[in-house]
Amino acid sequence: MNLFEKYGPIAARNSISQFCPPRCFELAGRQFDFVIDTGKETGDIHLDLVDRDHLSWSILGGKQCGEADRYEVRKADDYTYLLTYCVKEPRANHTFIIDEEQGLVTFLRCSVGENPYYPYLIDSHWGFGYIKIEGEEHTDRRRHGFTDDVVGTGVRWVYGHTMSTTHVYHNSNWYRIQYVARQAGTSGISSMMGSLPGSDEPADYVKIKEGMYIVSATEQNMEKILGAKMGFRSDTLLFLDNWKRMYSVGRGYGTMTREGSPDGEIFCMIGKYASQPEIEEHMFTDPNPYLV
Repeated sequence: MNLFEKYGPIAARNSISQFCPPRCFELAGRQFDFVIDTGKETGDIHLDLVDRDHLSWSILGGKQCGEADRYEVRKADDYTYLLTYCVKEPRANHTFIIDEEQGLVTFLRCSVGENPYYPYLIDSHWGFGYIKIEGEEHTDRRRHGFTDDVVGTGVRWVYGHTMSTTHVYHNSNWYRIQYVARQAGTSGISSMMGSLPGSDEPADYVKIKEGMYIVSATEQNMEKILGAKMGFRSDTLLFLDNWKRMYSVGRGYGTMTREGSPDGEIFCMIGKYASQPEIEEHMFTDPNPYLV
């Protein structure tokens, strides 16, 4: 019996989740209070992780609150967690990077429907702060924050045994992507993207600590130009990249549309490993077709 032939197609169906690590339950039963004092999403945040699946949340100093019947946690190292869940009304995704090593936290709220011209477009709203500990004063003024450390980096990310992509971080606010030739399941996507002026999409880069960065990219240009032709509507991808170990955990969020079917929510967890590609220099220097 050839195990690769037997299980390979099954594993490939997991797509970008194939190499995702198992769910982490270390935070279940805990409560967190965050002070978000930097960025656009300032205000106190409270999370109550009731059990392994359910949590209640309050953000913006209590101006918005709710419950989630599913949340996901993955670890980037021994002390750093990616926690994420979805909000049904108005539609949004909340993602936290909980950095217990430094006592810091990053909050990203990705909202759907704020742009009146493109109802599926996703916008990103960032906040940075610290983990509040009862009876302790947080005196460290440092926060996670935006960075250009990653600019000039090109990396091939391997998501599964038949799928990988090359990311080119050529600008502090943009990235480019190339689908590796002959990878299963990517030919249709690559063909669609070939009709775009370029693969450039808005991106944010955040430094968490030495050797660990957030890369967050949202397919806004693809949505504006291709719309329903792609089916994946303005997907936003957040990766917590650990360069000391050359792997990454992340989440994907967006909307799936098919003719004759109701809209479906995209919410998936991602794992990937880094390898060094050969990248032509022009990928770092070509002009961005979406900017004057």
